[in-house]
Order: sequence, then structure tokens, then C-alpha cells
Amino acid sequence: MSENLILLPHIKVQNANALSSPFTIGFPAMTAWLGAVHALQRKLNMQDSPVEFSAIGVVVHHFDLQTYKGPGDFVHSIIGTGNPLEPKSEKDKPKGNAVRPSFIEEARCHLEVSLVIEYNCIEAQDESQMLERLHQLLLGNIKLAGGDILSCGTPEIVRDFDMAKRKLMPGYALVERRDLMQEAMEQGQDAMDAMLDYLAIHHTSSKDEKGGEERVHWLSQRKATGPNGERGWIVPIATGFHGISDLGNALNQRDPDTPHRFAESLVTLGEFKMPYRLASPEDLLWRYLVEPENNLYLCVQQTHESETTLSDY
Repeated sequence: MSENLILLPHIKVQNANALSSPFTIGFPAMTAWLGAVHALQRKLNMQDSPVEFSAIGVVVHHFDLQTYKGPGDFVHSIIGTGNPLEPKSEKDKPKGNAVRPSFIEEARCHLEVSLVIEYNCIEAQDESQMLERLHQLLLGNIKLAGGDILSCGTPEIVRDFDMAKRKLMPGYALVERRDLMQEAMEQGQDAMDAMLDYLAIHHTSSKDEKGGEERVHWLSQRKATGPNGERGWIVPIATGFHGISDLGNALNQRDPDTPHRFAESLVTLGEFKMPYRLASPEDLLWRYLVEPENNLYLCVQQTHESETTLSDY
């Protein structure tokens, strides 16, 4: 159990990327959060701070998906941005004419999150300076999930996980529920059916009579996720990539020293839980896991790390 935790409280992010995978829109992918924290570590290392960030937990306090559903609409529509006009010269039209630029539909969200980071490789006397530099980077030198950071609370070191849980309330921690996918697939379902079965809302009706009048009652609920019929807040979440081509070099690649490959997103199930329900930091923290033999690049929680297979996504 880790005792070295950094709490980055109440980070407000605007216009974060909500297109977490090719077929899901909602909470940003776990790869975005671990990638941002890795970028923070690299920036700190460039400032002669030897700290290493080995795991991260995400707790969301507010989430506003930029979609709209009008009266009578069946589906939600993405709220786009009004980009500035561009000058365009056209024949037989006065100079200074302007047109609206091409519109690219993109899913965005505004959210407020707290991050819990497991760290090591730094002396106790250097922690305060590291926290100060970390705060400065967050306020002006980095993006989170493609969004702009509007504000952030003061980072602090947390040694007691029970104290950390109190500081994270009210909020919802994102935990991995790949075990639900595994159980459903062991019963014969494929990955997509297993996921949709837990995300679908099932509507059932029943009839009874009272005073000679027949009444119809409707019940809407999702599939149970607990052993005693409990139903959690289950969501699809992108947690990594699967390589679909051989490692090699690409034309004009950004890093000439690192092999590249084509990859596809991996999506599994996650669950939002209130922090007070977590027993230890490992129930909250996500880590990188690379399996070269299976071409997998994953973000996992330690409780599921030894069970990872491609069929779980």
C-alpha cells in the first residue's frame, strides 16, 4: 500500500476531449489522464526534480458534456464551437469578404476533477519545492485531456488514505470493472454484447387491479453488477490500445528514435464509486501495463493486472 500520494484538488478543465474512443462519447479516456501526469513528470525532470509518478487516481466532482437534446428529439446533438470568420477573396465581391471556416464536429466536455498521484524517487526535503513547481505547471504549462485548465487547488502530500478520501468527497472515483466483461464472456457472449448488456436500460411492465381498474406499472433498470443484486454506475471507458501493425518507422514521425505502429482503441467497463467505498489506494490507482507479446498498451488497476487478455476488451 502506497504512502506517497500527491493530491491535486479540484482542477477545473474546459473543452476536454469527450470522444474517448471511436464509438464512445463521455468521460475522457484513462490514457489521457495517465498521459498528462507522465507529461508533468517529464517537465519536472527537466527542472532537475528526479520524481517519478507511477500511478494515478481520478475523482470527478462535476461533469458537463456539451450536447443538446431539444423537445421531441430522440438523440442528443453535439454543441459545436463558433470559430472566427476567415477572410476570403471571391470574384465580383468586395475585398474583405469573410466566410465561416469548415466545421469539424468534435465532442467536448467541461469538468472538475481531483487527481491522486503515487510518487517516488524524491527526498522528503525536496517535496515542497516539487509541489510548488507542479502547481505552476498546472496553471500555465499543460493541458488535461486536451482541455484548458481554468483553476486548480494547492497540491499537497497525503500520507493517510482515509484523510485523502475525505478530501475527495463529494465526488466519484473511476474504477475498473473488467471483471463484469470477463464473467459475461465466460457465459458465451462476445465483447460487444457483454458491454451493451450492462449499459442497456431494460424496461419491464406489470399489471394489477385496484378498485376494479387495471393499472400498468413500468420499471426501468440496468443489469445487476453486484453479488446481491446491487446496481452500480457502469460506463464504457477507453483504457489503452492494441497494436495492429508491426513496429517500424513512419514518414515525418515526431520522435525519430521511437518505433511507431498503427493501433486501435480498447474499451472496457468502468464504474463510478464514491471514494468512501474504497478500501485502499490500489482500489483507486491506475497504472501502465505493456504486454509486447500481445501488442497491448494498457491502463489497468492492480487488482486486474494479472488477468489481462485481449478478449477482455
